[in-house]
Amino acid sequence: MVDDTSGEEQYDYIIVGAGSAGCVLANRLSADPGIRVLLLEAGGRDDWIWFHIPVGYLFAIGNPRADWMFRTEAEPGLNGRALAYPRGKVIGGCSAINAMIYMRGQAGDYDGWRQLGLSGWGWDDVLPLFKGHEDHYRGGDAFHGSGGEWRVEYPRLTWPLLDRVREAAAQDGITPIDDYNTGDNEGSAYFQVNQKRGRRWSAARGFLKPVLDRPNLILRTGCLTERVILDGYRAVGIAYRQHGVARTARVRGEVILSAGAIGSPQILMLSGIGPGAELARHGIDVALDRPGIGANLQDHLQLRLIYKVHGANTLNERYHSLWGKASMALDYALFRRGPLTMAPSQLGLFTRSRPEKERADLEFHVQPLSLGKFGEPLHRFPAFTMSVCNLRPSSRGDVRLASADPAAAPVIRPNYLATEEDRQVAIDSLRVARRIVTRPALAPLRPEEFLPGPLVGDDDDSLLRAAGEIGTTIFHPVGTAKMGLPSDPLAVVDERLRVFGIEGLRVADASVMPSIVSGNTASPTMMIAEKAAAMIHADRR
Repeated sequence: MVDDTSGEEQYDYIIVGAGSAGCVLANRLSADPGIRVLLLEAGGRDDWIWFHIPVGYLFAIGNPRADWMFRTEAEPGLNGRALAYPRGKVIGGCSAINAMIYMRGQAGDYDGWRQLGLSGWGWDDVLPLFKGHEDHYRGGDAFHGSGGEWRVEYPRLTWPLLDRVREAAAQDGITPIDDYNTGDNEGSAYFQVNQKRGRRWSAARGFLKPVLDRPNLILRTGCLTERVILDGYRAVGIAYRQHGVARTARVRGEVILSAGAIGSPQILMLSGIGPGAELARHGIDVALDRPGIGANLQDHLQLRLIYKVHGANTLNERYHSLWGKASMALDYALFRRGPLTMAPSQLGLFTRSRPEKERADLEFHVQPLSLGKFGEPLHRFPAFTMSVCNLRPSSRGDVRLASADPAAAPVIRPNYLATEEDRQVAIDSLRVARRIVTRPALAPLRPEEFLPGPLVGDDDDSLLRAAGEIGTTIFHPVGTAKMGLPSDPLAVVDERLRVFGIEGLRVADASVMPSIVSGNTASPTMMIAEKAAAMIHADRR
């Protein structure tokens, strides 16, 4: 039920953030008619066409209608550049504007969490949660589910150019595989996507909208959360502003923060929960000194290489042709196929930066297009892009308050390429990309490196400078309210996602990941929410 009325009310659970995690939580918690749930979202409804046509991410990212419009601080590892840092501001959150790539990561990621002492978070534990809400186009099997809310489909178009890149990768030792989501994603395959019959399938479409008629579920949009209301060391409600009007909501059970790896730590700090000296600096009374809140920020840094080609069709030419644009629009209008259904990346390559690596630590996103930077028109020459990211960076950044004003954007410092290990992986990844492009399968297309460019040498210093110049976020921030044991000084939540030191308060989103997963983060975030909901139900009994 959508409800924008005023007045203080009592709920069993208040969920802050109707994004990828919040939509799952709202669905699962409100399934019990005896539980009254309030879902608060700072953004609005997904009533804009570009939230639903897959290629709409081009218009949503960087648009305040859909994006928080955050920016990082100047990054030393990126030659002093600051980056746009998109985050979804709409029901569905980042799943309404992201790449739509269905990716779980590697079994080793989750087994690594379990080895930290976080019982119940190993691969064998979380695989049933992924399967349980999945509706896979192939149907159910040992690794996939059917009939769930989270639709997974195969891309609705092909590009011969990408087939050649995949063949070149095979010639370089990257074996073609059928499915990235069986626990080991090393190899090459086309990305499976969260779409349904050519339309984006966000968390809001899958989990939230079908249950908004439940009388025990209240959705309020346009609500900026200002702080968690505390009574001593217990969360008892939320203070927020809806369209500028101050409101409060009280909770009998728990407050659950699902505002993401940027929003959740910001709300905790505004509530007086966080690094004590940092909070005091902004005049915020310290309710609980937790140094880990806002720390441990991890993200996948992508390095974008661009290659001009000859004798191959790419999206660049179609984009600049009136007939090309018309045919794309017609293909989508009539058949829900063609380039308007494209995810930002179509072909994935997972490999190792060096042979001695235990498992794949590089992810390539290959695209039959190129552009100077996001938001600019495509280039006028035929080209493809090979973006590569370090899947398990060792650099750690942080999120801090800019002021005590809840409407002020936080200070975001990813701290990319801060460790020698990450710098070496960046250098190695550029060499891997250059080597793949020289393989025989691509020779007929005579690829020419446009970015970082033929003047960039192959020595370590040249490649590291190039990485700093072309590196940018691939939109996967995690870890800023990490899950851990009580003995971990930077841990924020326990294995049941309860905030240490505060009763009645949990965090359930990408911020709780102790270490980043080896792939895209949307579906792992929904898995976390699925597990959180199950634990919350169990704790009520």
